[in-house]
Amino acid sequence: MTAALVVEALSPARLAAWAALFDASASPCFCRYWHFASDKNAWLARCAFEPEKNRAEQVESFERGDEGARGLVAMRGDACVGWMKLVPRSALPKLVRLGPYKSSLEASPSDGVYAIGCLLVAPGERRRGVADALILAAAEHARSWGARAIEAFPHVQEGRAADEQMWRGALGSYTRAGFVKVAGELPYPILRIDL
Repeated sequence: MTAALVVEALSPARLAAWAALFDASASPCFCRYWHFASDKNAWLARCAFEPEKNRAEQVESFERGDEGARGLVAMRGDACVGWMKLVPRSALPKLVRLGPYKSSLEASPSDGVYAIGCLLVAPGERRRGVADALILAAAEHARSWGARAIEAFPHVQEGRAADEQMWRGALGSYTRAGFVKVAGELPYPILRIDL
């Protein structure tokens, strides 16, 4: 019998399971992309040759209590099968500087606004509702952290995208959870849900 899916905030007790999800998914970023200050080539080199630095930075940031390291984990028993980066938008200045979002986000107050930075689902759990469960749980957790709204930034592609390309979530998952488009154009809409 398969264990029930439980979504909870990342905690010290879940850090090892969280890291194991990234290892099992062959994802060397360990959710540090939005915080990496150098250029794209340096980021690719870091992921290819020094992924342990990404892991260490995320763990250290979380242990310091940095809001930019927050997120939700989807657990089946002791196994972490999903992750959502859920942080104050102000903790993601790199996101605000991205061309498709820059003018809209710079003109929009960020106080109390959380952002979904990324989603990762274990390969064997994809297309089984894990991402939907994380997105549905986001409102409750963000509200408990003082959020008044959550924004999401799916990259919408024509045709069926590969699972690995869905690292910001699928548009349908957000609309089913009540998110609505507030700015941006395809393929880079900005979605929002007020809490």
